[in-house]
Amino acid sequence: MTPTPTTRRWALLAVAVGVFCIQLDSFALNLALPQIGRELHAGGDGLQWVVSAYLLSTGTLMLGAGRLGDLFGRRRLLVLGLVLFGTASLACALAPTLPALVGARVAQGAGAALIMPVGLSLLTNVYPAGLRGRATGRALGIGGIATACGPFLGGALTDAVSWRAVFWLNVPLAALGACWARRTAESRDAGADRTVDWRGLFTATAALAVLAVVVDRGRHWAWPAGPAGLLVVVALFAWFARQERAAAAPLVDLALLRNGPYTALTLAGAVANTATVMFLFVVPLTLQGQWDLSVGAAGTAFLAPAAAMALAGPLAGRVAPCAAVRVMAGCLAAGAVILFCLARVPSLTGYLLTATAGGLVLGTANSLTLVATQAVIRPERAGEASGVTKTVITVAAGLGVALAGTVTDQHHGAGSQAASGTALQFTALGCTAACVILAVWDATRANRHPSHRRAVGR
Repeated sequence: MTPTPTTRRWALLAVAVGVFCIQLDSFALNLALPQIGRELHAGGDGLQWVVSAYLLSTGTLMLGAGRLGDLFGRRRLLVLGLVLFGTASLACALAPTLPALVGARVAQGAGAALIMPVGLSLLTNVYPAGLRGRATGRALGIGGIATACGPFLGGALTDAVSWRAVFWLNVPLAALGACWARRTAESRDAGADRTVDWRGLFTATAALAVLAVVVDRGRHWAWPAGPAGLLVVVALFAWFARQERAAAAPLVDLALLRNGPYTALTLAGAVANTATVMFLFVVPLTLQGQWDLSVGAAGTAFLAPAAAMALAGPLAGRVAPCAAVRVMAGCLAAGAVILFCLARVPSLTGYLLTATAGGLVLGTANSLTLVATQAVIRPERAGEASGVTKTVITVAAGLGVALAGTVTDQHHGAGSQAASGTALQFTALGCTAACVILAVWDATRANRHPSHRRAVGR
């Protein structure tokens, strides 16, 4: 089926609703964990797996999912991902015990791992070059709404109905998305051998699984379990790289990492995603702690930063590929300044204005990662590229969640404000470092090609 304006719109709607569900379920259950524990008669560290199992499953499986979409059909795998996500959401809503809920969350994560990279690569291939960025930006803007409002929407549903309502909401949305996805055009990498690099897929998945667990749970382990886990990760990734160099049809073409703009944007995006996660955790907690707002009042106050973050997706979609690196550097620089200022603003009004600006620049940097990286790779391998990018920034998000845990652990203690300020300052330093790296790389590229400034590295 040749893409038409109508089938393109179906693809955009399907991806947008999928991204919304994924991002909502990443953040909506944080405030619901106490009620889940009471209803399912569970407690302690086991409850954290309700959130962690989903994030770990998603981050672990994305790398292979993107390339499988290239090989076997992006529309087909998007439909499969939406059906799996919706079915797993139903299982979550009906879960009678904590282990059943955690198992269903793992299945949800597998569906999410299919939806995100496959959906982004589908948009890249059904939209013409001049419209791809805007389409991706719109889909990410819808996801941005869920990202920013997820904790409070989850809390409201939990208070008004039940924590199960969060999952019931996904069921009709995923079904609607699957119906829309079926009406769009199919696309795949027609020139590729449809042989799957199963050995590479297994090795990469194992490496990512160990890395995800170390990032998420390593801070709770006794010495030397954490460093030992990291050594296992390094060994598995080294083995994976060796296999990919020798494979006739590699899961990931290592030449992708020699694409300068793609690599620079992906690494900077990892920093931006970590900063965004920290922002989403720290600002609402600070509104409740330092400024003594109730949960409802903090949620209302956070609407302005949330709206700015949602607006960032469409704005990122309008950035020209040739300007992507410079805009990303500018957003990271502004984000660093704002994160430093958040720890020192003397009034609530000033804090909210600063946080709104932070939502806009960090949201733009975060969205620009996915929009701009798709513009600097060959469309037929878009799934592979989006899978790698999403894997990197999802692991970075896991690091952000782990860092944020040090703040939430002290939320009710005397060190809450100091912990929040320290976390924001370290995040700001990371943004500054990423900005400097991008600026130096862009200046070096300009000096090498003074008459041929372009961001496309094929």
